[in-house]
Amino acid sequence: MFSRKIRVEYEHEGGRVPCPLKWLDSFSMRNFTNASIFDDTLPLADGLMEIGERVPVDELRDAMQAWFRRKGYLTRDAGLALRLV
Repeated sequence: MFSRKIRVEYEHEGGRVPCPLKWLDSFSMRNFTNASIFDDTLPLADGLMEIGERVPVDELRDAMQAWFRRKGYLTRDAGLALRLV
């Protein structure tokens, strides 16, 4: 089910840092009931998630970025980067 691992990082003070596990968990728990396409996401540690094959990485990044901004975790000018590991 969770066949891919991804790094999730955000821009902070001119560099990229791993997203805290708290952020990743907040996104994943919210999506268990609101967006079934992202149900196959499992936060593992700061900056690390496992995702299923059917999860579109670009859409996941956009949805996570929007969620993090709504929660106040991510500033308007900071971006989010996801990459397969």
